[in-house]
Amino acid sequence: MTLPFGPEHLVVAPVLLPLATAALMLLLGEGRRGLKAVLNLASAALGLALAVALLLRVDAASAPSAFAVYLPGNWPVPFGIVLVADRLSALMAVLAGAVGLAALLYALARWQHAGVYFHVLLQLQLMGLYGAFLTADLFNLFVFFEVLLAASYGLLLHGGGMARVRAGLHYIAINLVASLLFLIGVAVLYGVTGTLNMADIAHKLPLVPASDRGLLHAGAAILAVAFLAKAAVWPLNFWLPPAYAAASAPAAALFAILTKVGVYALLRLWTLCFPASAGASTGFGGEVMVWGGLATLAFGAVGMLASQQFARLAGFSVIASSGTLVAAIGFGHPALTGGALFYLATSTLAGAAMFLLVELLERSRQVELGPAQLDDGNDALPVFFDAEPPPSTNLDDNEEALIGRAIPAALAFLGVSFTVCALVVAGLPPLAGFVAKLAMLTTLLEIGSGRSWALFGLLIASGLLAATALMRVGIRHFWTAGDAPAPRLRVAETLPVAALVAALVALVLHGEAMLGYTREAAQALHEPQRYIDAVLGTRPVLRAAGAAP
Repeated sequence: MTLPFGPEHLVVAPVLLPLATAALMLLLGEGRRGLKAVLNLASAALGLALAVALLLRVDAASAPSAFAVYLPGNWPVPFGIVLVADRLSALMAVLAGAVGLAALLYALARWQHAGVYFHVLLQLQLMGLYGAFLTADLFNLFVFFEVLLAASYGLLLHGGGMARVRAGLHYIAINLVASLLFLIGVAVLYGVTGTLNMADIAHKLPLVPASDRGLLHAGAAILAVAFLAKAAVWPLNFWLPPAYAAASAPAAALFAILTKVGVYALLRLWTLCFPASAGASTGFGGEVMVWGGLATLAFGAVGMLASQQFARLAGFSVIASSGTLVAAIGFGHPALTGGALFYLATSTLAGAAMFLLVELLERSRQVELGPAQLDDGNDALPVFFDAEPPPSTNLDDNEEALIGRAIPAALAFLGVSFTVCALVVAGLPPLAGFVAKLAMLTTLLEIGSGRSWALFGLLIASGLLAATALMRVGIRHFWTAGDAPAPRLRVAETLPVAALVAALVALVLHGEAMLGYTREAAQALHEPQRYIDAVLGTRPVLRAAGAAP
């Protein structure tokens, strides 16, 4: 397929598309919701297609050219805005597009009518996500962070209600504090290095004098606290379960990737600025990330087991996945990072599907019983309780009739979808969550240190606790349903869940290729000089004399 613009413009397209769509929908005013839904759906689908095209482009390139660098203002690096797509950022963009499209499809059934600006907020959320994954400088990372957070504030409150307002205030407060820390950390780093371009910062760090090394570490630590708060690392994650549980189903599904933005920022900056060649700063903060991740993983696993509501259990599963990723990143081992990136993809898709299933499962529990099942005050037993069964009826050991009953299609769909998500979240075979955890466990055995054994044990224990908690939810929703009628599901609600489940199945069917991709992405991350050379070596496009600017 030939694109109507040069391939280098593919990097900026995922950012500009939702921005233009949101602006157009604002011009349409508060009405015309049908037209807005069509525009939103077309834009979200096209954004996902652009992200997939970007991923295919960087994956097809050889190692030196596996970076797509774009200068929006055509200013030389590091003075202008720079967007960079590599294997990691392209993977994150695809995940953002997939989760955003699934959340939108689900919302078209009814949630789009709960607020006037739902479609605009969703497009701004996607713009912030795409921008955060593709930007190459700290200032614009902060800008895109604020765009996606501002949109998430509106989406969290979408639909109204006291529970959403209460949880939303906590969510906004913690993110405002994190944003303040973000600004302070960026200011300190700029004061030490004189630049905000990530590649340029990494290039200049070895030149920082020893007298300023403490200030450099202080700025990096403040910035890391901001990212850790956004990644929901313990003890900065008390806000997540109530906020995600209170949000509407499509908003909560989209929020499944928000914590991964903090994880992405940590991974990007830590591998760039503190690699093995960083001298006195080598691996700075790695121990904190490992032990903080372990504490977060344990907290999330125990929280899942203690949760009585499926929505809160899904929120704690997001915390557990963040802890796993942060701990794995802290080891600084390429093979472990590769397995963690595979786990990031599977946990994000499974988390989004679980938040969509929360509402559908709760609806199935709230289906009203039919008239024949209601107590009419008559103490007489129905005829079939004291009557003899027909002679041809099969009886069990208690001389009770063995009666087969067909499972309704809606209940079967919910059961299969829930089982797939549960297997992925718990890391049980044969699905992709098991492949990702097995890749990490194998590497941890090779490392063989005390930290690696701690993460090894927690990965297994957390999987056991998650399986127990999810099994309890399954029993409550599917095995004790009694004779209640099956819930009525809309096609618009089942389609995104089915798509996410199909993506999880596809990840295990193509597990070898996916694991190879994530390992190449991890290898590039742990060889930061390739990223630095690609960004700093990019030159503005020279225009012919007299050409239009």
